[in-house]
Amino acid sequence: MDCPTKRVGHLAFVSLLVVGALYIFIPTSDVSKGLLSSKYCQYSSSPKETTTVTLRDELEATLDGVATENKTLIVVILNKAYIEGEKPMLDLFLESFWLGQDTQFLINHLLLVAMDQVAYDRCKFLRLHCYRLVIDGVDYGEEKLFNSRDFINMMWRRTLFLADVLKRGYSFIFTDMDIMWFRNPFIRLGQNESGDIQISVDKFNGNPWSTNNHINAGFYFVKSNNKTISLFETWNAMRNYSNYKGMNEQDVLQKMMRIGMFKKLGLRVRFLDTLFFSGFCQNSKNFSVVATVHANCCPRIDAKVADLSIVLRDWRSYRTMVDDSKKRLSGSTNDMSTLRWSKHVACITSMRNFNRASLS
Repeated sequence: MDCPTKRVGHLAFVSLLVVGALYIFIPTSDVSKGLLSSKYCQYSSSPKETTTVTLRDELEATLDGVATENKTLIVVILNKAYIEGEKPMLDLFLESFWLGQDTQFLINHLLLVAMDQVAYDRCKFLRLHCYRLVIDGVDYGEEKLFNSRDFINMMWRRTLFLADVLKRGYSFIFTDMDIMWFRNPFIRLGQNESGDIQISVDKFNGNPWSTNNHINAGFYFVKSNNKTISLFETWNAMRNYSNYKGMNEQDVLQKMMRIGMFKKLGLRVRFLDTLFFSGFCQNSKNFSVVATVHANCCPRIDAKVADLSIVLRDWRSYRTMVDDSKKRLSGSTNDMSTLRWSKHVACITSMRNFNRASLS
């Protein structure tokens, strides 16, 4: 007759084999969706003792893999419209990082949030950091014309996602994809300053702390803290108020600033000088200091792509002049401050057509 201890040992061994087989043959995705689908799992080491283990969800794991040691990352939204065409917007965006000065390493901290499966597949193919934002029953793959209903809904969904990122303790730069990165913007943003949010403007009025600047929500750096989380929660809630119905997220944020909401929340907001954070609404006048160039004041993707391609050409010309100057050992590039960006013809035409259509 077998000893009870031996029978227990045999049963334990068989159990281990079964668990091991399940681990090998059940796909990881099925495990994450089934066995580990809840945020918390509990196990008992004894009948009277229960220990709670926190499990990271997919977003938390993604953010952790992209962010710097101080939990800071760059976030950009991607959809199918940005990967289509002879020269996709995504290609221009990534090319600017490679052509920029000391910007290549920033791609390691760039998270592309895909609004549709096609965009997500392209992101994964390029081996970038990708996250699929699942939105049941809504197609955000096609181009959404500025201020159309679908455009507004997409912008609000973006803001809701960014609020979630903040709540998880991550600070970030949010950037539109129609922004070219030519220098490391963190150097200009001054992460150690007391500002909670640093945000771009269409036209800079000369005072970085003046609420008379007009916000452009296509580029901003926000620190994760109680004040900024409260702002994003209030911001997302405001769209449901009767006075804000149908407004896009940028206009609502502008209105919140005008009625003193920033001050009420104790926020310190800095508005970014277009000399460094430039755009088509107001070009930087100095190639030697510009960090980013935004195709704002331009409602259509095809026009943005056309003019941003020329922006990249202008930047290459500038870099060639700098390299030639170094080879001649002149030690000076001051004459290059007279360089100017080419005229944004496609976007100017697109904006005129858009304004005419709005008035008709």
